[in-house]
Amino acid sequence: MATRLVQIHVKAADDTVVGRFWAQALGWGMSSEGPGVTNLEPEGFDYPDPVAVCIDVVADPNPKTVKNRVHVDLATTSAAHQAELTARLQELGATPVGIGQGDVPWTVLADPDGNEFCVLEPREIYRDTGPMAAVVVDCLDPRAMARFWGEAMDWTVREVGDDQARLRSAQGVGPYLEFLRTPDAKTVRNRVHLDLRPYPGDDQEAEVARLRALGATSADVGQGDVPWTVLADPEGNEFCVLTPS
Repeated sequence: MATRLVQIHVKAADDTVVGRFWAQALGWGMSSEGPGVTNLEPEGFDYPDPVAVCIDVVADPNPKTVKNRVHVDLATTSAAHQAELTARLQELGATPVGIGQGDVPWTVLADPDGNEFCVLEPREIYRDTGPMAAVVVDCLDPRAMARFWGEAMDWTVREVGDDQARLRSAQGVGPYLEFLRTPDAKTVRNRVHLDLRPYPGDDQEAEVARLRALGATSADVGQGDVPWTVLADPEGNEFCVLTPS
């Protein structure tokens, strides 16, 4: 049994506004499975495919109060591309933000709902990821997080250190999943979280039990009676186990 990261869930006051921003930022298509939900994926994409981690933007009336612990890094191919992309994103509604990053070669922006993300300087490691270089999770212990998530999914652990850990799909395509050491513990429900999906033919309940045995815990975020299961990783980050597909 195994799961794979198929999408990230982003909460926003207006899912259509934020969804449109990210569709234009990534050059992806935009659709909706129902009121209050905007789905984003590459044009012509055959879901699920590790070549991309899709985005679901879900309407939520609760305001953002703290820096997100999960964010997206965007890839660029040159200094000129980084400058052009940064300018274009601000024209689309992004704003520069300071999160204590200091003098760094990447640019930190926030989408129209305040969700932070980074426009990276060119890096060789991200040359083949597509527009999304990585999904980044702040954590206290990257080694422990890599151990949990490396066993939770069929993604491959590519790098582990005291300050950063990096995973990528077993097929070696698409964006990375990265864990960065930060001194601050999680305090509120994450507005951005990971969604995992078991493979066709696997048993969702058995997969949830396996994840609990690895250290996941049940989480109540007011989800009610839904077909997915909400869990939290060892540092309390919520994530969803969807139905197999």
